Amino acid sequence: MTDPVPVRRALLSVSDKSGLLDLAQALAARGIELLSTGGSAAMLREAGLSVTDVAEVTGFPEMMDGRVKTLHPAVHGGLLALRDDPGHLAAMEEHGIGAIDLLVVNLYPFEATVSAGADFDTCIENIDIGGPAMIRAAAKNHAFVNVVVDVEDYGALLAELDTHDGATTLAFRQRQALTAYARTAAYDAAVSGWMASALTEAAPRRRAFAGRLAQTLRYGENPHQTAAFYTDGSDRPGVATARQWQGKELSYNNINDTDAAFELVSEFLPADGPACAIIKHANPCGVAHGKTLTEAYQRAFDCDRTSAFGGIVALNQRLDHTTATEIVKILTEVVIAPGVDDDAVRVFAAKKNLRLLTTKGLANPAERLLTVRQVSGGYLVQDKDNGQISMTDLRVVTKRGPTEREVSDMRFAWKVAKHVKSNAIVYVRDGATVGVGAGQMSRVDSSTIAALKAGRMAADCGLAESPAKGSVVASDAFFPFPDGLLAAAEAGATAVIQPGGSLRDDEVIAAADEAGLAMIFTGMRHFRH
Repeated sequence: MTDPVPVRRALLSVSDKSGLLDLAQALAARGIELLSTGGSAAMLREAGLSVTDVAEVTGFPEMMDGRVKTLHPAVHGGLLALRDDPGHLAAMEEHGIGAIDLLVVNLYPFEATVSAGADFDTCIENIDIGGPAMIRAAAKNHAFVNVVVDVEDYGALLAELDTHDGATTLAFRQRQALTAYARTAAYDAAVSGWMASALTEAAPRRRAFAGRLAQTLRYGENPHQTAAFYTDGSDRPGVATARQWQGKELSYNNINDTDAAFELVSEFLPADGPACAIIKHANPCGVAHGKTLTEAYQRAFDCDRTSAFGGIVALNQRLDHTTATEIVKILTEVVIAPGVDDDAVRVFAAKKNLRLLTTKGLANPAERLLTVRQVSGGYLVQDKDNGQISMTDLRVVTKRGPTEREVSDMRFAWKVAKHVKSNAIVYVRDGATVGVGAGQMSRVDSSTIAALKAGRMAADCGLAESPAKGSVVASDAFFPFPDGLLAAAEAGATAVIQPGGSLRDDEVIAAADEAGLAMIFTGMRHFRH
């Protein structure tokens, strides 16, 4: 094998025709013969280029509604033949197979078809067969053949040809083969994932996951860890699809925390009023409703002013000038919202390091999705916690029933607790968190920490007493003993919302009755590890 290898004949067959004409013209100008199929060939001929249709090479027309057009030895032999193998060369000569030195293919838009909500049969027809087969053939034979599957690589291909006088190096072809195999793997992952969902297979025998590189990160959770951010191709509102208006590049921890913040604030519909969530290390340090977005931010900030410093702010409504002016008073890493006013953009412009992201809307907290976590030797896959409760799900188990205000606060606290690391205890009063206990090994400790934070809030905000007095408390899982519940009562909570289901529920209910608490069971747990 000689290296670099000259490119004399190219096959172009693309679904996404962005940049195709410019590429084909550049190849033709370099004396490269062009082969093509269907719509790609028609487009190039209309532009005045000389193109040989693949049907002329194979001797067969496209058939079966385009399902069969490139599945032929004249194509695959031209891609797979080893140019330094006498036997392969003899076979090519005997059967009239011409070498194909460059394959440019992008696949039927299967992922986009699924995202658009197409029916089953339409999705099936958008599964590419010939494209992946050609890509894999060319990638396997990258010792001699170039394969390009992404529009963004057209420029790199032309630059390589210019640098090496119409040829490409092995190093270039190897990189393109790597990208090509990853593309077909991602495509198959999308198809198999869609079929598992369409056939309601919760645990298919094999699972495949894929992503597209969105960003190479400076480092991971810590400076000694390498990291990158990959997107899954969906258009779900969130950090992966958001527009970044300003600020330095997002870090690994920024992305993780911004996702946590946005998923939490998306629990609160804009129609129910402005809401704000402030996140630090993937846990909320303050969440609140307000009559205005500014008030929601201020109330969330007041829950834990210390932890809010350097945190992530998520809003459920369009960011306005007044709220932006409040946010920039302290160091904030990221602000994410469904939209932003021009005046707010100008306020943030003075804070060059503050990242501002806007999304297409809020995420749907009830949407069915999968979450994946790596463990040694495998993956844990589960449905995303999209659990929701309604008034009919709530069961009063104490002698005293909750007031209307307590029920409202308990439902608010329950939404927040879903997004707090277990063991989770959340105190809420008048639509705002006043104390959050997260990630403790003991539920009693979480209750105590949440109460301590409420006491700190009183000191920071100049309150006469802890805002935990008169609050409600949510627990993400049942109280196994009365002690955690009694710690909340001692802090001043008047009502409790929890899943129930402990062997000692009767003891816990009796303790709540003795303390004069109202308690509701939801029948649903929200562990978050």
